[in-house]
Amino acid sequence: MQIRSTGARLATAVTVVLAVTALGAGTLATAPAAFAATPAAVSADATLPVVAEGSRLGGVGATGFLTYSFAQDGTRNLLWTPNDGGKSVRLQQPEGGGFTMGGDVVVLGDASWTADMRALTLRNMATPFAPGVDIDLAALHGNYVAVLSPTSVLAQITNTDGTKELRVVTKDGATTTSRKIAGLPADASDFFGSPLHDGSVLVGYETGPAEKRTGGRALVDVAAGTVTATYAAPEGGIGYGGLDFSASHVTWFGYESGTGDFITSVDRRTGAEKKTVLGAHTAQWYSALVGEWLVYGNPGTPARAVSLTSGEIRELGITASAWASSADGSAVLQGSRAADGSGLFRVAVAQDGTPAVTKLAETGTPVIWEPLEIQQVHVPDTAELDKTGGKVTLGWMLSRADAYLDVTLTHIATGKEFTKRVTAPATGTLFSFDWDGVIAGVDAPNGTYAVEAEATPLDGIGEPAYQGWKMNVVRTADPHDYTDNGSTDVLARDASGVLWRDDLRDRPVNGQVKSAQRAKIGSGWGVYKQIEAVGNVGGAAPGDLIAVDGSGVQWLYLGKGDGTFAPRVKVGTGWQIYNKIAGGSDLDGDGRPDLVATDGAGALWFYKGTGSYAKPYAPRVSLGGNWQGYNQLTAVGNIAGTAAGDMVARDTSGVLWLYQGNGTGGFSLRVKIGGGWGAYSQLVGAGDLDNDGRRDLIAYGSAGTYVYRATGNATAPFAARQATSLYAGEGSKFNNVL
Repeated sequence: MQIRSTGARLATAVTVVLAVTALGAGTLATAPAAFAATPAAVSADATLPVVAEGSRLGGVGATGFLTYSFAQDGTRNLLWTPNDGGKSVRLQQPEGGGFTMGGDVVVLGDASWTADMRALTLRNMATPFAPGVDIDLAALHGNYVAVLSPTSVLAQITNTDGTKELRVVTKDGATTTSRKIAGLPADASDFFGSPLHDGSVLVGYETGPAEKRTGGRALVDVAAGTVTATYAAPEGGIGYGGLDFSASHVTWFGYESGTGDFITSVDRRTGAEKKTVLGAHTAQWYSALVGEWLVYGNPGTPARAVSLTSGEIRELGITASAWASSADGSAVLQGSRAADGSGLFRVAVAQDGTPAVTKLAETGTPVIWEPLEIQQVHVPDTAELDKTGGKVTLGWMLSRADAYLDVTLTHIATGKEFTKRVTAPATGTLFSFDWDGVIAGVDAPNGTYAVEAEATPLDGIGEPAYQGWKMNVVRTADPHDYTDNGSTDVLARDASGVLWRDDLRDRPVNGQVKSAQRAKIGSGWGVYKQIEAVGNVGGAAPGDLIAVDGSGVQWLYLGKGDGTFAPRVKVGTGWQIYNKIAGGSDLDGDGRPDLVATDGAGALWFYKGTGSYAKPYAPRVSLGGNWQGYNQLTAVGNIAGTAAGDMVARDTSGVLWLYQGNGTGGFSLRVKIGGGWGAYSQLVGAGDLDNDGRRDLIAYGSAGTYVYRATGNATAPFAARQATSLYAGEGSKFNNVL
């Protein structure tokens, strides 16, 4: 299309673009059988594509046709409709730009007048959803002339000395190349071109001295890169257009004052030139060359075909207002025919050499393919999983339901990924699911996640739609969590000194506490006579470890939050005097975990937590004697509902006692929990195993491992024990569980 919104070219451009020609002299013949308005020839075919009511034909390709209409704001709406009856596809014209077409290639440019276009996007509508090819002619000091293929155009290039060249410009990947067309006058300029067909383009140009410029026309063999024939013309004609050619003739549009619009035709075999007068310049004539036939008409004059060889005239029976030439040598008219209504009609040369008309499309309301879009995103900025039952609902509102949605959650710090394919809902277009905060069967780490969603049409037509978001996952801190995922991690040392970590699920699966994943922390831990999980004593969020070696040196291992520990730091000496230590409960209510230890004389000592990794505990304070009757001390946190952390102690007869913290670093009077606890070799204050807000206990022994859930009741602090698969069959494997 060549349309200019302002300036003197407007009337000419519209006239030419709408292709107006006129009646030439000749003998009027009766409409042949190929045109006859028989029911078989003109009945509406339900399989025909549909051209939108109120739209205008903009071009025709081998696989479909282009139409355009105008919105109220003047924006041009482009619509490609395939001949096979598939959905129509919208095209976006650049703001302030224009379009033209050749074959199945639609050219979208940065100017409304095609000769001014320099930034181009070529869309091959034979594959309408393939990416467009961008060509920057400005970088070559070029302007558009004609489209040759989905990756190449004919362009006028301005040299540094001001002369012009006609070049084939091709884009191959990121590389742009050009080659010159030979055989044109050295002073030629103002090139314009016909659509490509049969490997050639008819170009028009100006030539001659500045004060005596005349026109010229040339057939260009694109593959050979050379001119094969030339024709003289009194003017360049870039403002008129109308270039066309067939095997027998070439034609171009002209205008003379007093004569009006006319078509010049040249017989390619004999060189004979003919002028076919169309009529008044304001009558909106259109014309197209079909073989030796010049098809012409205007909105008030039904289409006719005149033989440029014999002068014979045939009525086509179509009242049309728009036209387009096709690369196959046919022409398409937009209008109506009495017998079968309005639509698009193809005029082509029949086997007997005469023009024949077939209906190409019906006027109506086409089914338009709507691009898939993500219209709304329902992803919270922060997902507080402990406030929402361990789940977060994620959703995306799509423009269509006939799609699927691939969602990827990526933990930015670790790269861990969760993927989910979401299919269409039963009703509506909100694609959503509940994420349980788990990746590959393990509770996902806290922190920032990239939340990416890609929606893909079910029919595979069109580009996927993408949306990216960020979401911060947070959970209540667990002092027994070494992987920053909210779930308890239980550590165990085997007889060879290897320390293992079992990451439990943050919430029991089907009510069962079980390990989600086991990982080896490292070897060499056999040098320690005592290892204790002491909660966060170094000031960072993850839990830490205290270990005492055979020489009585106390070492601090700061948790890194990824399941590993920083290199040990020496924080004390003389700890060989203690036979039992228990850490992790806040005994004085200051928000920091403390530690207690019993010496060989049975004295219990309180070490107040400082929050400093360099010196995690303040000097000891005596809590009294007579603790030699206990063979196990375990800090369990606040399980009785009081203001401070608690401790349980097992005596030598297997009775377990509860010591409630009094908030000042000491304990209230002990409360008997019950007997039979001597069956266990290790008691572990394991944090909140079931996310009920109370810390629980794990008991490990040769007869099995059990979970004791806290009740919050001081007189009966634990519910009945529950079996767990944790350490199943490994009751004698570990000598330190913490």
